[in-house]
Amino acid sequence: MNGKWFNFYKKQGKVAKQAHIGFPEDTYEREMGKEGFFGPVTHFYHQNKHTGWTDFQGDIRPRAFDSNLFGSCHGTPWDAHVLMKNNNVKIRLLKMDTSMNHLVRNADGDDLLFLHQGTADLYCDFGHMIIKEGDYLMLPKGTMWRLEVSNPCTVLMVEATNGHYQLPDKGLLGPNAIVDAAVYRTPEINDAFKTQYSTDDWTVKVKRLQKISTINYPFNPLDAVGWQGDLMPVALNWRDISPVMSHRFHVPPSAHTTFLGNRFVICTFVPRLFETDPEALKVPFYHNNDDYDEVLFYHAGNFFSRDNIHPGMMTLHPTGFTHGPHPKAMNNAFKQKNAMTEEVAVMIDTRDPLEVCDAAEQVEWPDYVNSWKETK
Repeated sequence: MNGKWFNFYKKQGKVAKQAHIGFPEDTYEREMGKEGFFGPVTHFYHQNKHTGWTDFQGDIRPRAFDSNLFGSCHGTPWDAHVLMKNNNVKIRLLKMDTSMNHLVRNADGDDLLFLHQGTADLYCDFGHMIIKEGDYLMLPKGTMWRLEVSNPCTVLMVEATNGHYQLPDKGLLGPNAIVDAAVYRTPEINDAFKTQYSTDDWTVKVKRLQKISTINYPFNPLDAVGWQGDLMPVALNWRDISPVMSHRFHVPPSAHTTFLGNRFVICTFVPRLFETDPEALKVPFYHNNDDYDEVLFYHAGNFFSRDNIHPGMMTLHPTGFTHGPHPKAMNNAFKQKNAMTEEVAVMIDTRDPLEVCDAAEQVEWPDYVNSWKETK
């Protein structure tokens, strides 16, 4: 049986005329909602910041990790550090400084690669493509591929375990908004691809149920001379994303959704103009994590809502507590020094709890939870 949300509206006490604009004097707004930012919602106006804890104990504490501390590189994506996982998603950090001498195939789900650093040539069933810093690369389940590294690469890998990647519905914005399909790049059967045809021995490492099988061939199985269809790898650089903006309203992260997985979403925060209305909130609003675990990977720029965060770091805000801007960021809640944000970040919101793996704990910043405390 399909249900529907309660849909009547009530209000009590002093409230803003509308969300994120013109708060009652000396108050802080907190959003409580269902299904991330997609369901019914209530806004509270508090006398104190609900991130102003004096002590925080337990598994749902906010956590931060620094992937820059990983030293070793990997010869295959299947050796990459698994940072967090659940039944629908696995988040890995891959570091490569040499080219792959074999092919890989993921039989567990689609893979999404975000190239944090480096440049590489992708060779796959569908052809050849150059990928570079700032690129997303979506590889459909079953694709055979390898990377030839031009410059050392650091790659955030997000597996849609037993699932697939799709695009969000852009609704009233129309098909050309946020990401125009014209900017997606696809592999080509070009001269570089044809050059690698060979009768040399090749190995394919296939991952299924998180175990590796190997298949050996007396030829390079990337030997297609053509293909046609609507299933293929696609690349997208964050610089080709045109973010949704409002001069009067701080739009929620859901408006920045780039990819949909099974029970998780991936959003991309790219530079945009700050809100110009003097009463409009100009930093992320305080909100509860009541349905989704939230992971942020910081790629580049100045992260205006966070302190002591630099590119290559990752934060986890589990379900169950209120979070939002760090204390110093709230000093600029209604007035910013610059006209635009500068940050580039990848957000992974998961409907099911994430397990933090040993590799992530090795590079954890344990004092992150205390960075929210107010300084006297």
